[in-house]
Amino acid sequence: MQLARIIGSATSTVKHASLEGRRLVVVQPVLADRQSADGDPQLAIDTVAAAVGDLVVITSDGATLRGLLGSDTTPARWSIVALVDPPASVSRT
Repeated sequence: MQLARIIGSATSTVKHASLEGRRLVVVQPVLADRQSADGDPQLAIDTVAAAVGDLVVITSDGATLRGLLGSDTTPARWSIVALVDPPASVSRT
């Protein structure tokens, strides 16, 4: 599992059947400081209705994703499994 920040969304005119009706987002993996990038941005399946700027937990656990999508042949690798609460001093307005 990895912390990541939602930095955008992706639109596709053609999707693998397992991705139909699923929201695709672009996430930037981050280090423990929650700011520094940890590698390249990734495409992830949004399962928690996250918004741009939200800090999330992503996983590349294939079994979880295959079960979630109901497909043993999905090309997806990353999925969002949790929203991370902002520190109490941060306002989300």
